[in-house]
Amino acid sequence: MTAPDLSVIIVSWNVRDLLRACLASLVAGAGPSLSLEAIVVDNASADGSAAMVAAEFPAVQLIANQENRGFTGGNNQGLALARGRYVLFLNPDTVVLPGALAIMVAYLEAHPDVAALGPQLRYGDGRPQSSARRFPTLATALCESTPLEWHWPNNRWARAYRMEEGRQKMEDGGEATGDLPSSIFNLPFSVDWVVGAALLARREALDQVGGFDEGYFMYSEELDWCRRAALAGWRTVYLPAAEIVHYEGKSSEQAVAARHIRFHRSRVRYFRKFHGRAAAETVRLAVLGMFAVEWLLEAGKWLLGSRRPLRRARLAAYGCLLASGLR
Repeated sequence: MTAPDLSVIIVSWNVRDLLRACLASLVAGAGPSLSLEAIVVDNASADGSAAMVAAEFPAVQLIANQENRGFTGGNNQGLALARGRYVLFLNPDTVVLPGALAIMVAYLEAHPDVAALGPQLRYGDGRPQSSARRFPTLATALCESTPLEWHWPNNRWARAYRMEEGRQKMEDGGEATGDLPSSIFNLPFSVDWVVGAALLARREALDQVGGFDEGYFMYSEELDWCRRAALAGWRTVYLPAAEIVHYEGKSSEQAVAARHIRFHRSRVRYFRKFHGRAAAETVRLAVLGMFAVEWLLEAGKWLLGSRRPLRRARLAAYGCLLASGLR
């Protein structure tokens, strides 16, 4: 059997209706010239997701796990079945806009030194969603999904981390390095890594670098992979000409405390792996300190009677994170 151009791997947990819309968008996203296979890994959903896929999308290869293997474990399961020359790791809470997959594959075809790329992500209302990233530093690690970011969202460290201060222009015939104005945002440019809601990887790079590190249950697994690809000499690119709608966090928002813990535990693991124990402990203790202060602020607001149901939920979530120690 001839291998398809593209394998699309979707790991899903309790987002049946969003998964249906995602699968329905793939054909238009691929266009007439791109052959693809779709693989859904259902992580023991309780909402009938697996049954829906089997009934409504019989051509899709379905892996119905009896337990939640996590985002990394599920993607590696799908990767073991994938036959495509290119592999797209796609979140189930996405809708691929027409032609986006064809544009992404064509770019990798034309740039053999690029291991992976990410498209322009958009929120459901059409606003652009930041997805290009630099590798985190100790400073920028404290500016993502932390109280510091919530209270100071557009600080210069966060903007630099999201590559919003300037862009590195990339041309077919070469690169011009240095900071450039955001007006070139509609051109492809080199990045350190891209958000894994939609990550297209080259088969040769996957064979060399390997799959995702299953030490990350979810979060930072794409960061880890792009870091390993960079160490192996590959490039990662952000490609805004291809667009995918991302209804962000629809699986993880069902378990808020677990989301906070998993995100920061994964980031600590990343720093331990690539920067050593001291850096990882610095990140761990700094994040715990910020959430301890935030817990005290929320407790004070609760005592004053301000929106008590919301304060109670936040106190429970932050308390779980603090109790975990992010270990």
